Order: sequence, then C-alpha cells, then structure tokens
Amino acid sequence: MDRRVIVSAWFLVLSLASLFHGIDAHAAERLLVFAGAASKPPTEEAARVFEKKNGVKVELVFGGSGFVLSQMILGKQGDIYFPGSSDFMEIAKKKGQVLPETERRIVYLAPAINVQKGNPKKIRSLRDLAKPGIRVAIANPEGVCVGLYAVEIVERTLSPAEKSAFRRNLLNYTESCEKTATAISLKAVDAVIGWGVFQYWDPERIETVPLAKHEIQRVGYIPIAVSSHTKNRPLAQKFIDFLSSPEGASIFRKHHYFMTSDEAFAWIGGKKPVGGEYTIPREWSGK
Repeated sequence: MDRRVIVSAWFLVLSLASLFHGIDAHAAERLLVFAGAASKPPTEEAARVFEKKNGVKVELVFGGSGFVLSQMILGKQGDIYFPGSSDFMEIAKKKGQVLPETERRIVYLAPAINVQKGNPKKIRSLRDLAKPGIRVAIANPEGVCVGLYAVEIVERTLSPAEKSAFRRNLLNYTESCEKTATAISLKAVDAVIGWGVFQYWDPERIETVPLAKHEIQRVGYIPIAVSSHTKNRPLAQKFIDFLSSPEGASIFRKHHYFMTSDEAFAWIGGKKPVGGEYTIPREWSGK
C-alpha cells in the first residue's frame, strides 16, 4: 500500500478519535439538580437559558424538598440542592450533603390560601377552612416545605376545636408544591394552604386569598447550594452564580417571585421572621 495512503488513513483515525473524545468530554458537561417544586416554573426556564449560554445539559429532578434530598443521599449523586425553603437546607447542611459556604438565597415566598378561580366557596380566611363541607389539602409536611408552613400556621393560629374541624376537612397530603397547586387546578379540593405565587402558575384556574398578617408565622426563602456529591464544582457554582445574577433574577421576577424580603413584607403588610426551621407535631405525621 502507498505510504501516503497509510499516513493519511492514520491521520484520519487520529482526527476521528479526537472528535469523539471531544464529544464525550462535552457530553460530560452536565449538571444534576435536585430541586423543590416551589421554584419549578422559573427554574425550568432559567435552566434552558443557562444550557444555551454554556452548551451544557441541566437535568432537573423536582419534588418535595425532603423527598428529593433523600434521593440525593441514597443515590450519592447530584451537583446542586435547591429546596423550597430554609427548613430542608438546614437538614442538608447538618447531614453534610451540601457545601455550606456556597449557599445563596434566590427568592422569597409568602404563604397564602389558594382557591379555585372565582372563589366559589367564598373562602375569606383561615377559619373558613374549618367550616363544614370545605375540602382542603396541604402538602405533606414531612417532605414538602409548604406543608411545614401550613401546619405551623394552623397550629399557632386556630383554637383546638377549629384545628380539629380543619383536620376533618383535610382530604389528603400532596407530594410536592406542584401537586398542591394542581389539586386546585383540577378542582380536587376547594382550598389549599400554599404559596401566594401559585396563582401565577395557573392564573385561569387558581386564585389567591391572602392570609391575615397575624396568621403568617414567617416568610420563606428558596436557598441553593452546591451538593457535596458534585463532580464538577466549578460548573455547579457557575449555575448558582447565573441564578443570582440580574439575568437569572429577571426570570424569577417575571414569574412573580419576591426578590427581597422587603417585597414579601410589603405583600403581607408587615415584617415577619425570615426562614428558620419548624418541627411538625407528631399527630401530623403519616397521614
């Protein structure tokens, strides 16, 4: 065989090998994000923008913040933990599942009552959820942030008799923020204790009834941190930096999230504690 043909063939092999190596290296540029569903609409949009800007793949696993944390722990994988409130981030830090120095606050949330559009049951207050015949759902407080907030509000606001009546109206626990909002969209219940932002997830079918100022125990915030399991800390940090940037913030603002605690206070009508943790009473477990 002509020596020039052999050399040309060899260079072709080297070129193809280099090409495929480059493809494999590019394919390895991916992020696995375990996220609470409280941020789902804007996070999905932000992830797509980040992908286009950086040529990487962002895989999003949504669910109840406690449930996706368990997935991350059991699988010993994931680059970012993005729960729906501080409660489960604190658990993740205590268990060594995130790098605490990387934690950032992205947006703020205020709890509220969410009802069907037009409010056919004329629900005006928390105590209305204890009236006979009102079908109520809350998120599972053992694994979903907004469920923790709901239980805290009921426990610290309603009388023992009202609390018992509320629990009689409680049809079920939902598995995530997304499924809590969907319960209203599908008219499976008359009301949920959710986040005020839920109405913007499905404005044609969901309406928000603000809680009274004294009924709101605290304002939530959505934190984010690099997972201790990450294999690509620089890329994980780059995603967090993007969400924290003016461009990332504009996506969350477009979806009607509060960008500061003061914005949440203005919506509530007064200042409240921000973040923190709440431990649910035993009787609320395992419904």
